[in-house]
Amino acid sequence: MTRSHPTFTHGPIMRHVAVMTATGSVGLIAVFVVDLLNLFYISLLGEAELAAAIGYAGTMMFFVTSVALGIMIAASATVSRALGAGRRRAARQLATSAIVYVTVVSLLLTLVSLPLIGPLLHLLGATGRTAQIAERFLFVITLSTPLLGLGMVSSGLLRATGDAGRAMWVTLGAGLLMAALDPIFILALGLGVDGAAAASVASRLFMAVAGLVWCGRVHRLLVRPRLAMLATRVPAISAIAVPAILTNIATPVGNAYVTSALAPYGDHAVAAWAVIGRIIPVAFGPLFALTGAVGPIFGQNIGAGRFDRLRATLKDSLLLTLAYVGTIWVLLALGRDSIASVFSLTAQGEEIVSFFCLVSAGSFMFLGALFVSNAAFNNLGAPLLSTLFNWGRATLGTVPFVWAGGRLMGTNGVILGQSLGAAAFGVAAMIFAFRLIEKIGADAAAGNQVPTPHPAAAEMPALSSPQDAVAIDP
Repeated sequence: MTRSHPTFTHGPIMRHVAVMTATGSVGLIAVFVVDLLNLFYISLLGEAELAAAIGYAGTMMFFVTSVALGIMIAASATVSRALGAGRRRAARQLATSAIVYVTVVSLLLTLVSLPLIGPLLHLLGATGRTAQIAERFLFVITLSTPLLGLGMVSSGLLRATGDAGRAMWVTLGAGLLMAALDPIFILALGLGVDGAAAASVASRLFMAVAGLVWCGRVHRLLVRPRLAMLATRVPAISAIAVPAILTNIATPVGNAYVTSALAPYGDHAVAAWAVIGRIIPVAFGPLFALTGAVGPIFGQNIGAGRFDRLRATLKDSLLLTLAYVGTIWVLLALGRDSIASVFSLTAQGEEIVSFFCLVSAGSFMFLGALFVSNAAFNNLGAPLLSTLFNWGRATLGTVPFVWAGGRLMGTNGVILGQSLGAAAFGVAAMIFAFRLIEKIGADAAAGNQVPTPHPAAAEMPALSSPQDAVAIDP
């Protein structure tokens, strides 16, 4: 059996950031590539309504995924900090509580979501056959929400231990399975969108089973849940999960507004937005992986009292973000026409995709800064700051810009408007993240406790130096 030890409290920070990001990217991008292939297979059927239906469905699925992602962030933050402080018993109880937490929340979310699918699609602007197809697809996908939640949280727990390889295979294995099933279900069996839904359910089942087995058998992170334990640990998880969920919901709220702004231009515009929605995670998947990767690095080091390593983690993450986005932006700009022509879009749809690749893709430099700053806020005891900045971007940074862009430039203006709003909030979040770390370091140097009380520290001793981080709870 493998024992989970704090692996991020020593060694070069950039190496930890790069390794965790690289392994996280492989699994994450595999899932996103499969989603892109999903849309490609659907486009081969030659019906714009099918691609548009996937676009509407994707917007709604983002809401559900955001809830699971928020709980995953909380699980990773609390467990990594407990491991960093040498509190293995607390780490196991927190991990188990997170699994129970996501199961209950996912089941409730499923029950609430099912009757709302039709009305919400109508609210987004879906009509006629497009709405009917999207509703059927979402009904099947929504039923598997608990599987998605279990898979995501267990993957986050594996990252919290530093087990980058198995965390990668939770998502990579699911992506490979879906890649094998998609052409069979969608094309060979002629199931179309229904086949895409079935393949998605199968991949989510793999994620849940693989993640739970590795967390339980390999890292011994799971114990028998008891009411007394849950009553103690769930509030600590909720203190991070609730702000993180609110933070993550901001993104689909902003995207939903963009979808509704594009809907009046017709199915070709929504279909193009669906393609962009699949290009983004494939092209910028490492950014999403980076935010999940650096969370445990922040968590273990603050748990171990290694406050000197927090600023280095933030700085190295931002440097990696700038280098990566700059490279991808150039590649997307050079290949924009080829990318836009792959998905059987109309001429107007191809123009929208091409414009995104040439212009708007560059905004991910600022979004990357926001993502990394959110990881710092969530793991350093200030999750409400991530909520504030994300909702600011999704509202003040989206609605007026998208509205004005649509009036001035049509569909391209809608896409550009969303991108412009990201810049100010990304820069501001980065500044606040550095200030938070400086405050932690200053208070630690003065011999004070960690200045922003972290829920995971409920039963941990106050740490002011690396020497205080002893394994007092094996």
